[in-house]
Amino acid sequence: MTFFKDFGFGLRTYSEALSFIFKKKLAWFFLFPIAFNILLFWFGWDLVSHFTETAKVYLENQLQLKQGDFWGSGFLKTAMDAFVWITFKVMFFLLFAYLGGYIIIILMSPIFSYLSERTEKIKTGVDYPFSIVQLLKDVLRGVLIAIRNFSIELLLTGLMFILSFIPIIGWFAAIMLFFISAYFYGFSFMDYALERKKLNLKQSVQFMGENKGIVIANGFVFSLCLIIPFCGVSFSSFAAIISVVAGTLAISEMDTRN
Repeated sequence: MTFFKDFGFGLRTYSEALSFIFKKKLAWFFLFPIAFNILLFWFGWDLVSHFTETAKVYLENQLQLKQGDFWGSGFLKTAMDAFVWITFKVMFFLLFAYLGGYIIIILMSPIFSYLSERTEKIKTGVDYPFSIVQLLKDVLRGVLIAIRNFSIELLLTGLMFILSFIPIIGWFAAIMLFFISAYFYGFSFMDYALERKKLNLKQSVQFMGENKGIVIANGFVFSLCLIIPFCGVSFSSFAAIISVVAGTLAISEMDTRN
């Protein structure tokens, strides 16, 4: 297949995955992103609030604003509190905007592994007996791949940032970064199916490289969701469920063709 034909195939399996999820009674897996978002924002917001209060107290002590009786000290304290609050909240959202994709992949790895296995069983009839040891291996591999992909993406992001200062090339840097992210996200979602076929990491990397169009298409919608301001991480956690199913269906269809 050519790249664009592969890309079209990947998008087709993505649309098929959504239908597959509801027809085959896998929609209950969407409960996990709901729980994930509630817990993540609850603990995340609470943690940010704690850091905000700590920073306020530290700055007040350093600037001696509590004991300050000079003109405007009350206004200065209020302005500083507002600045610290806004700064930490913005940092919270920016952190999730950049790291949110891999946070989802790592924390929801056990769910993705089981979902991929269930999808393949329904699609092909191949039954994989449940094994806690195998599940832990799948999760560990998923986490290691996520860390590997994030590290490579971080290096490429730095390279693209440098290239962005070069006229003309810089115009395409952001677009290139988007497709690079889509590739690595798709890699993570599709690897669960490859692991069950006993492909090691090196073989999996080779497979993804030979099928870039499909892999990028698989991570495309997930990447699009992540760039939505403020609620991107929430939407992408639901898209991740579809991506795992789509990746499993794509590999299953490729096996049938071969």
